[in-house]
Amino acid sequence: MRVLIADDEKIFATALADLVHTYGHEVVGVVHCGLDAIRSYRRSKPDVVLMDFAMAKLNGLTACRNILSDDPGGCVLFLSGFGERTELTPESSGALAVLQKPVSGARLEQALQEAGSRRKADAPARR
Repeated sequence: MRVLIADDEKIFATALADLVHTYGHEVVGVVHCGLDAIRSYRRSKPDVVLMDFAMAKLNGLTACRNILSDDPGGCVLFLSGFGERTELTPESSGALAVLQKPVSGARLEQALQEAGSRRKADAPARR
């Protein structure tokens, strides 16, 4: 699976990229703001975006909405350190899931597999 990572915490983003590689997925880019996530998505058309909710220059929610506006079949998984203090839900954001930081390798792989299954199920409808 081709994965784009968007997180303004550079050390976390690098560690997340390493974890994604560990599970056999390709990282097509690592960016650090929502605006760069939109631009990178348009260039690379990844299968899934792992996106931090709170980023500078353009937050993850706005970036997610822009990506899904351009590509309704796109797949975004949010990463959030806000825990229960936020109203962020897949239903309110358009994202497939909201993963709480720090995310375990097992939970990340499960979410990526679910995203891959969703994309395969949607593939005939997208043609």
